Amino acid sequence: MDEERETLQRIVSTLVNKNDEIHNFIDMLNHTISNVQVNSSNAISELDEEFDGLYSVLHEMKGSMANTIQQEEARKIQALQDQLSQCSRALESSEELLELAVQSLDIKNPVELLEATRQIKDSVTVASAFRLSLKPKVSDSMTHMMVDFALEKRMLQAVKFLPVPKAPEIDVAACLVADNCITISWRMPEEDSRIDHFVLEYRKTNFDGLPRLKGEQRWELVDYIKATQYTLSGLKFDTKYMNLRVQACNKAVAGEYSDPVTLETKAFVFSLDSTSSHLNLKVEDNYVEWDPTGGKGQEKIKGKENKNSNTASPKRSTNSPRALARGSRDRFAGESYTVLGDTAVESGQHYWEVRAQKDCKSYSVGVTYRNPGKFDQLGKTNSSWCIHINNWLQTTFSAKHNNKAKTLDIPVPDRIGVYCDFDGGQLSFYNASSKALLHTFRTKFTQPLLPGFMIWCGGLTVTTGLQVPSAVKTLQKSENGLGGSTSNLNNVA
Repeated sequence: MDEERETLQRIVSTLVNKNDEIHNFIDMLNHTISNVQVNSSNAISELDEEFDGLYSVLHEMKGSMANTIQQEEARKIQALQDQLSQCSRALESSEELLELAVQSLDIKNPVELLEATRQIKDSVTVASAFRLSLKPKVSDSMTHMMVDFALEKRMLQAVKFLPVPKAPEIDVAACLVADNCITISWRMPEEDSRIDHFVLEYRKTNFDGLPRLKGEQRWELVDYIKATQYTLSGLKFDTKYMNLRVQACNKAVAGEYSDPVTLETKAFVFSLDSTSSHLNLKVEDNYVEWDPTGGKGQEKIKGKENKNSNTASPKRSTNSPRALARGSRDRFAGESYTVLGDTAVESGQHYWEVRAQKDCKSYSVGVTYRNPGKFDQLGKTNSSWCIHINNWLQTTFSAKHNNKAKTLDIPVPDRIGVYCDFDGGQLSFYNASSKALLHTFRTKFTQPLLPGFMIWCGGLTVTTGLQVPSAVKTLQKSENGLGGSTSNLNNVA
């Protein structure tokens, strides 16, 4: 009976996942149909703009060339009219001389005839009619103003849509996720010398498989990548996966995106639990600060909310994994100025970092079992481990567990890295900048662990969503911890 029920449960789970995949694919198809319609409309609009621009250029060229022809016409006509005027004046002068010569033929007196002949001869010698060119200065031909667009017509008839680059192919085997960086590699399906650059898009997600359309973060973009590999660095891995896709672009147009890939971005993510923190601590997400007012203002507000509400806060819902990690702890009190993380470490290897304000007087960084007493201080019980920094009067740096301390004769770093190997029974602290080992506790953890922080006079910033750095992994392989200190400090867990 139990076996059949378990089989049915697996079938139900498989069907639910498959139905979820199909729903997501249907959403993707509908979204694609909508995009096809929108992009087609945009393409037609751009086509109209291009042809309108071409028409405008042709119209402008036609006007300019027609104007040139008209100017040439005016020039030739002016030259011919000038020549015509000269001919008219020469003809008029010549007709006058002709009339005078004809009249002189009737002179009887030899002396007068001789004189008239001489005068007419002199006038003819200087007459413009005999110096006038009887050839038109310009021809009537306008063939030099003709055009032949046969070549251009053939070019226009050969116009096609722009060559679009093919979609790149992401080489999943060559992709690397390490040190909160993602290196992604890709290649073109065939050689394309016209490729100018690539565009990389990525987004965080908690879903494996194909990217979803609903309830997802927007795509982040990296443009103008010249190589076929790119490294995204300084990422915070606060989701389980990362979707990535690549697009090739030439000088004119971008191609289609590659098939998206989903890479796992496993890291330990938690926030600080303000519901059980000491009232002298002001907690906001991943920042905690000493508050000398004792949180009286917050206490009044919360008291008023509880008085006017008969329903439980969603944040306290026992169905939440973080609520289960918090349980029903009382607030820390007395001198236990403590705040815990809201997510427990139950297995695996995890890493987070802490930065203290420069004027911080005293603080502790470590882990504790899930339900410490409200007056318990980190490192003073057999269920908590920490390193403690005291900057009051003089600086002391020590590792604490079960109310025993070991002085650490090394400088206090600006940032402290915490490495917890739950299954391996190891808690190590590092200089987060240099990755130098500060101290290691070795024990056997028998209960889930919560990150813990104590603060007095100052503030702490906690950075989560970090992978275990490669340098830390390398140091873990070194038996002696490369110069750091190791202690048991009564490691009965």
